[in-house]
Amino acid sequence: MDKEFTSVSIPTSLYKKIEEKIKGTEFSSVSSYVTKVLRESLAKSEENKEVFSAEEEEKIKERLKALGYID
Repeated sequence: MDKEFTSVSIPTSLYKKIEEKIKGTEFSSVSSYVTKVLRESLAKSEENKEVFSAEEEEKIKERLKALGYID
């Protein structure tokens, strides 16, 4: 886990809502909850990245057709 930290400002009302939400959970602080949520969000966005652009995908399909791998 990272040892360096920085501050991020969020509205006080949001902070209080998170504080209430994490009561009685494994989260020891609002920071630990926000860190987990942000990591999950970033991981999802990375999973959803296109590996190939539509143009690249079309070129690959054409090449596979030419090689006889797909119809």
